[in-house]
Amino acid sequence: MNNGATGKSGPQFSSAQLITSAALVGAGTFVIFAGLAVGGSHLAVATRRWIKEMDVPPSELAKIKYAQARAAVAAGSTAWQNGTQAKPASVS
Repeated sequence: MNNGATGKSGPQFSSAQLITSAALVGAGTFVIFAGLAVGGSHLAVATRRWIKEMDVPPSELAKIKYAQARAAVAAGSTAWQNGTQAKPASVS
């Protein structure tokens, strides 16, 4: 069934508008990456400054917490193996 359309099938695009669209997408992408770079560098500098101002560096704090956890595990293991040493209270 022919409704009078001639020759070409499918949509027709204007190349000028597609080029403009691609240029705007590229510019937007550049602005996004520039913003991420500025924000990321500021975040890195602020974090580095914060770590320098700490009383105990994070690596030393991790060592301390690990030692505490190991001591707690050892104490819990010993208590589990030995049970309670106290006599139960008598009920009258």
